[in-house]
Amino acid sequence: MFPGTQKNAPKDAIAVNHKLLVRAGYIDQLMAGSWTLLPLGMKVVAKISDIIRREMNAVGSLEIAQPLMHPKEIWNETGRWEKAAEVMYQLKDSRKREFALSFTHEEIIMDLVRKFAPSYKDLPLSLYQFTTKFRNETRPQGGILRGREFMMKDAYSLHTSEADLMAFYEIMKQAYLKIFERVGLEVKVTEASGGVFTENRTHEFQAVAEAGEDTIYFCEKCNWAENKEIFRVGEAVNKCPKCGEGKILDARAIEVGNIFPLGKGYAEKMNAFYTDKDGSKKPMWFGSYGIGTSRLMGAVVEVFHDAKGIKWPEAVAPFQIHLVSLGAGDPEMRKAGEIYSLLQKEGIEVLWDETDRGAGEKFADADLIGIPVRLVVSSKTLRQAQGKLVVEWKRRESDKAELIDATEAIMRLNNYK
Repeated sequence: MFPGTQKNAPKDAIAVNHKLLVRAGYIDQLMAGSWTLLPLGMKVVAKISDIIRREMNAVGSLEIAQPLMHPKEIWNETGRWEKAAEVMYQLKDSRKREFALSFTHEEIIMDLVRKFAPSYKDLPLSLYQFTTKFRNETRPQGGILRGREFMMKDAYSLHTSEADLMAFYEIMKQAYLKIFERVGLEVKVTEASGGVFTENRTHEFQAVAEAGEDTIYFCEKCNWAENKEIFRVGEAVNKCPKCGEGKILDARAIEVGNIFPLGKGYAEKMNAFYTDKDGSKKPMWFGSYGIGTSRLMGAVVEVFHDAKGIKWPEAVAPFQIHLVSLGAGDPEMRKAGEIYSLLQKEGIEVLWDETDRGAGEKFADADLIGIPVRLVVSSKTLRQAQGKLVVEWKRRESDKAELIDATEAIMRLNNYK
């Protein structure tokens, strides 16, 4: 599959995801902080997006798509044209009109909803989208973990009261935990600051990994956790402030998602009101919920890899099967073609390596690319066939290979779905 694998990682690559995703043919760097998703990378991000979409739909959020270039006037309404200038790409057109490239969409969502003058009967309302975001990172690093341009799912919710906002906030928190569980990541829900989004405390979803940019502190017994940026000096020597029993530990972690209870400040600044039962105008309560989908791909690689390459969890692997045919003879190729057709007929996603290369090189590529199951068709499997379709089965995380019938392979694969 285009463009194929590379023997060596880029010279400037430090992060594991940078080395492996480039070598395995998932991404390519255009410039610092800017990446092309190649066919394999697109398939992984599509799998991640499908998981997210399912959970967003399950909580009643509605999918939309908004512009990525925004007029300065909207950002001026909240003061973030100035407040967020360091991270926002700001530009002028030939008529000297000023715009921003989307680093987030709170103002744009609020502008959309206020145009339709909602009443209390229209709320709560939740909208989400998959878009490209642009952030003026001074030092984009960590491979695809921190870029100046990246793919993101951002969701927003609007409510008539703080109580309703916080109830939905908890629903979203649980939806995010389901998403990361389905992706295969164990995360810690960590309290954090609101940055340029809000003065309120917020929550991050942190995956423990050596490559993480964040330091988090968490209880060994309960679910208490805080980001270093709000953690009080000296607190680490104390018992957990929540359960009073557990020891507080620290770890490096990758932020893979965040949720923000934004309150009613955005609505008040932007005159975004709903009509209440008594006919009065009141500001809408607002929440924001983000997951960087391309970043999440990088985080998964940081957690799931070994010295040979990537080890994709089932749910986000680009294919279910890496089919390797050994030998350029007609019998081997014909039998591999039969198995490929059978797997496709069963709805199983297959990447077939039919190149004329040696077994060692093909197996090294299979380990590097990281598809969960490798099937091999060779003269050895043909000798064992006795009129059946026999393949060599090997899971990526195992050193054990075994000869099984193709129908048994299909049954096993269906059990993994």
